[in-house]
Amino acid sequence: MAPDSNGVIVGEDGLARPAWAATDPLMRNYYDQEWGLPVTDEQGMYERICLEGFQAGLSWATILRKRPAFRAAFAGFDPEQVATFSGADVDRLMQDPGIIRNRLKILATVKNAQATLELRGDGGLVDFVWSFRPDSTPEPRAAADIPTQSAESVALSKALRKRGFSFVGPTTMFALMEAVGIVDTHLVDSHRRGSSGIWRE
Repeated sequence: MAPDSNGVIVGEDGLARPAWAATDPLMRNYYDQEWGLPVTDEQGMYERICLEGFQAGLSWATILRKRPAFRAAFAGFDPEQVATFSGADVDRLMQDPGIIRNRLKILATVKNAQATLELRGDGGLVDFVWSFRPDSTPEPRAAADIPTQSAESVALSKALRKRGFSFVGPTTMFALMEAVGIVDTHLVDSHRRGSSGIWRE
């Protein structure tokens, strides 16, 4: 599985993927079946925002392995339920070894649920996030060509903070935009390039 000159790795199945998705079966499955596909439901978008926040400073593989535990801990990321979590719930979650036990990130997840509910009166979280879709998307040939933030992710970060969200920095929001299909940063030679249907070649 040697990388070709354009940065992808061709697997035993003959499909070209970036290095981060080429070896670990969990990461490969996530890349092939989920990453970069449009997320257009409130619960899904809320979950992605929270998980990207938990990922800050950690590897995505760590978050992905813990996602079932995160979903169990946060009521399937139902914002209506999480918005009602109390200080006692936060203390309980701080004892949960299945998740990332970071009090600020746990508190942010509750705060973000409340902010998600408040956005319902103004078009909702999904439309709000998608309104920051850029006019064009990167066309990276190698991992080094992929930006870590953009003017749109900076603007989205500021807008979400203004609406009461936490752990939504510009780099975290660019990762969100990649994950939910708002931008397509699949390498040009990856078998997944263009798979979102949002960006046509």
